[in-house]
Amino acid sequence: MVEATLPFAYEFQPPVSFHFLVEFDLPDAGEQDIRFREVSGLTMELEQETYSEGGENRFTHKFPVRASYPDLTLKRGMMSNSVVAAWIRDAVQNFVISPTTVWVKLLNDAHEPLETYTFVNVWPKKWVVSDFNAETSDYVVETLELAYNYFRVN
Repeated sequence: MVEATLPFAYEFQPPVSFHFLVEFDLPDAGEQDIRFREVSGLTMELEQETYSEGGENRFTHKFPVRASYPDLTLKRGMMSNSVVAAWIRDAVQNFVISPTTVWVKLLNDAHEPLETYTFVNVWPKKWVVSDFNAETSDYVVETLELAYNYFRVN
């Protein structure tokens, strides 16, 4: 029996989704401000406009208009002395909006960035603290909802 072999060694391993960090371009943001348990909203989409042509009843024309991006949502255990949390509270409570840049970095085994998602002109939109419940032993989780203009993948 002859073994079938590939002419090259093909060992593609997709990246794991749990090895990442989030960096904020804020003064004094430290090690505790890069650790999050969940990042969502890494989506880009082209909006479209439709045009119905007179006399053509089989279809409508579709044209790309502009890119759209949902809010970036970050979740982590609540931090009591976080620069990021202070930035959000300052925006919501005092209406001092200081847009910044945020980088979400997907890391490899050597803790080096595989891909970097750069979010431009980020400002805090919403801050949510999980419910307190004496019947469970869950951690308090804060959810940060951030608006931004666009992001690019490097």
